[in-house]
Amino acid sequence: MIIKVLGTGCAKCKKLEQEAIKAVEESGVEATIEKVTDLNQIMDYGVMMTPALVVDEKVVSAGRSLSAKQIIPFIKE
Repeated sequence: MIIKVLGTGCAKCKKLEQEAIKAVEESGVEATIEKVTDLNQIMDYGVMMTPALVVDEKVVSAGRSLSAKQIIPFIKE
């Protein structure tokens, strides 16, 4: 599983990355977490607001920072 955090480096983006790491640890799912900061790559996902969370190339959240508890259902699907 590949989880991508899309964002330019704002506080919310960093928080989402930390929560994604926490969600992977808590769920026991094997996943790689990548940070995408390039605006062109972010726009390729059709995301207009960051931070955004992408799980296996599917955008599951955009424009808000999720908690680990909110992320776990997306990575357990």
